[in-house]
Amino acid sequence: MHNTDDLQETVDEIARVLGVSATLEDRSFRLLAYGAQHGDIDTVRQESILRRRASREVRDYFERFGIARAEGPVRIPADQELGVLARVCVPLRHASVTYGYLWLLGTLGDAELARIQRLTARAAAMLAQEARSRHDLGRELAALLSADPEERAGAAIELAGPVTAIAVKESQERVAALWTLPRGVLSRAGRPVAVLAPSHLAGEIAGNLQTAYGTAAGMGAPRRDPADAWQSWREAKHALRIAEYFPRFHPVARWDDLGVHRLLARLGTADLRELAFETAALDAELAHTVEIYLDLGGHAQKAAAELGIHRQTLYYRLGKAERLTGRDLSDGDDRLAVHLALKAVRLLP
Repeated sequence: MHNTDDLQETVDEIARVLGVSATLEDRSFRLLAYGAQHGDIDTVRQESILRRRASREVRDYFERFGIARAEGPVRIPADQELGVLARVCVPLRHASVTYGYLWLLGTLGDAELARIQRLTARAAAMLAQEARSRHDLGRELAALLSADPEERAGAAIELAGPVTAIAVKESQERVAALWTLPRGVLSRAGRPVAVLAPSHLAGEIAGNLQTAYGTAAGMGAPRRDPADAWQSWREAKHALRIAEYFPRFHPVARWDDLGVHRLLARLGTADLRELAFETAALDAELAHTVEIYLDLGGHAQKAAAELGIHRQTLYYRLGKAERLTGRDLSDGDDRLAVHLALKAVRLLP
């Protein structure tokens, strides 16, 4: 975890030397420390302090100024329409890697910023040291979640159960930094991102990570013994796959809630293709119509309303689909085969 006292002491010193409001955030815009208020305050600073993390909109706005790649201070002008005061962002870089951001409200010259160079270098070094510790912990987690029993046996990580694994698909627009969660561990040793969290916090953590960094997330079933966490991780990856391709389960899918989709998620490409072949003759409109109809348990009135078509149009499309597939949608076995086929199509590459 961050050495909060040391970081807070550094930020307080920076605020005192410059006489400006200062905040320090990590690469994910999570608030780590902030100094006493000097002068005016804008909504961005206020919300960051209250919520302990900047909103997605705020992150997107500031990242447009290139702060993630900047090697020196970035001056961001005031924006009256957005209620943003002028500020300076000092990327906290160590060994050419950005680990966080120091935010200073107001307009500051190079001479003023030079006065805090030693302090910003100290803050960057502290963040870098913690990142190295997290990296080691992340590698241990990757071993613990491995399908290889020998790798799992060699994992030097101690966690109390019950635990739940979470798989997060990172957004291409925003790459999350590797960090340690409160009472949980995250690893980016592979893709998707792996998280192991206490089961009673897993839902909250999965939602927060997906909102901040990812396009979707999957949660495995809890395991009382952390040594069995690899099974939860396998389920989490399957659940993530379902969350990505089925809007009903997006953005966070729980393994325990997936029903028959758990079986589909376990299938390989060859098996999915074999299932999907049942409906290969249907065009997109017919496939969508039949899927909605079957999703609603064969209730014609509800299906027609959902599709926004007349019931007679629905019957026409269903009849055409039956002719093309050679299946009778009033027959239980045929209905099941067609329904599974339509779901399998979604999971194919």
